[in-house]
Amino acid sequence: MDLVYQAADLFRSIEDRARAGEARAEAAEQAQLEIIAATERKLRDASRALEEARRRIESQQEQLDAVEFRAQAAEAEAREARQSLALIEDAIRRRLLLTSRHDDGRSTAVA
Repeated sequence: MDLVYQAADLFRSIEDRARAGEARAEAAEQAQLEIIAATERKLRDASRALEEARRRIESQQEQLDAVEFRAQAAEAEAREARQSLALIEDAIRRRLLLTSRHDDGRSTAVA
């Protein structure tokens, strides 16, 4: 009978070790699943942050384009204003020259 008890103890010991190994494997698997879930959350967060940054960059580029357009329009208006001013200055000079040439003591209006 002693041999039967020893065999039973041996089987119980083997079963206990198998259960302990199974419990460790389940715990390792659970830890692995938690790591995967945390990694997926971090990837989603990073993806959202990247998308937000992309939208901000696009918005800033659109604003920059608008500013450049306004600057070009302002430069064109400034050129036109300088040309108009030059024409006015030229007209004033011509009128003054004509007025001084025809001035014989009386006022002459030249258009």
